Amino acid sequence: MPITKAPLPQQLNQLDRDRFSRYRTLLKFYQGDQWLNTPYSQTTVSAPWLELENEPRYPWLRRLTLNYAKVLIDKITAYTMAGFKIAVDPADQTKASADLAKRAEDALARINEANVLTAIDFDTEIDTAILGDGCYKVTWDPTTKDVRVTTPDVQGIFAWWLGDDTARLWRVASKYVLSAEEIEMLHGYETQKATVVVIEDWTDRSYDLWIDGKIASSSRNPYGFIPYVIYPNIREPKQFWGASDIPQIMQPTRELNRAMSQLSRILELSGNPITVLEGVDRATDITVQPGQIWELPEKSKAYLLDLLQGGGVKLHIDYIDALYRTIHDLSESPRTAFGDNQKALSGVALEMELHPLLQKVRRKRLIRSDAYNRRSDMILKLLRQFKEGSGPGTIPHDANLSQIRSRIIWGDVLPQDHSRTVDDETRLVEKGIHSRKRAADNLGIDNPEAEFDRWIVEQRQVEAITAPPATPAPEPSKVQPK
Repeated sequence: MPITKAPLPQQLNQLDRDRFSRYRTLLKFYQGDQWLNTPYSQTTVSAPWLELENEPRYPWLRRLTLNYAKVLIDKITAYTMAGFKIAVDPADQTKASADLAKRAEDALARINEANVLTAIDFDTEIDTAILGDGCYKVTWDPTTKDVRVTTPDVQGIFAWWLGDDTARLWRVASKYVLSAEEIEMLHGYETQKATVVVIEDWTDRSYDLWIDGKIASSSRNPYGFIPYVIYPNIREPKQFWGASDIPQIMQPTRELNRAMSQLSRILELSGNPITVLEGVDRATDITVQPGQIWELPEKSKAYLLDLLQGGGVKLHIDYIDALYRTIHDLSESPRTAFGDNQKALSGVALEMELHPLLQKVRRKRLIRSDAYNRRSDMILKLLRQFKEGSGPGTIPHDANLSQIRSRIIWGDVLPQDHSRTVDDETRLVEKGIHSRKRAADNLGIDNPEAEFDRWIVEQRQVEAITAPPATPAPEPSKVQPK
């Protein structure tokens, strides 16, 4: 009996279960669900501030959640995405390449503004740092007649690569849920269900659309490439999927929550001390209040339990400080990155203090540069293939995109004194090593060409004002004829 291949929806239900389970765990941890369930308690609260409601009945359940995972990821994301822009350079010195590079850079800037990519990239970077993987989808929108850049949830992304070459994707499937109104508006599919599962199956040559477990359409890939950019947060050797920033700080974060909760309980009991009766078999109507008098049997005594004696609290605080240092070390985010610059460091000293953070940012930026460049290439290919017209922000249909190269210009992580950079770039331009455009890019000028055009206009105006008045030409001598 021949072996039949299961339909794609059934295949996806069995794939990557461990990866998706890991995603859910990491996302919950980032959102503050960081306590492990204990055998004596089956109660679960949805928010940390609701835990106080359980105290009268379960006083041992007070559990503080100091969400360092969220703070650290938000902080490293802010440093990583500290300003960047996409520049396009000609691959050779011909005028055709220079003109095409200018048009491509304008087109990418227009698509960035139309798709609000600055905000999308920041949100995607947070998601990538949490889950360990990021994804962009670049498609043509026939309604707006322009390129559309979206960020699919990697919890619904499946990828296939060739053998041990994880850089060569030959198939990508995207699984997501649409409401009945959305599926009818987007694909003209009518259903009585409230929601429908949709699967897009892409290869270089084909595009299949599955709706509600059945194949709805099968056609040729209109783009000629798989319109997905999948990239890792941090690469793991020999692995396609990346690593999250959270696992290495999970245990110390949980221990910090436990230690802080314990210290909080000790301080609370010290403010409301426990009464200890010695030599008393039984007691009734024992209350602690100002002026209260107790009648005690002979040879018995009463006192308040002092939980702070012997320096016990300092031991807890020292342990918590050790946990703080551990979390900062494992996350490669020194305390100085949070503004705690007690040594008043600056310049090279500050850079050395923050060196672990800078190295982590560089590792991430290397991966992001490759992803953003691939995204830019897809955008330019779609504009060349589908966009009509010859105005700004368009790419000619006969354009040779191999004549240009896109690159990412990242902003400075630390505050910089640009005076030295200006001096260096001035000398490089004078020696013919850098062009004015490259120097302007390195200095963070948003639009070097427009800035240079304005400089030319101003230079001409200055020359017109400061130029000495022209000396009138001497009149030709009049010679009287003889």
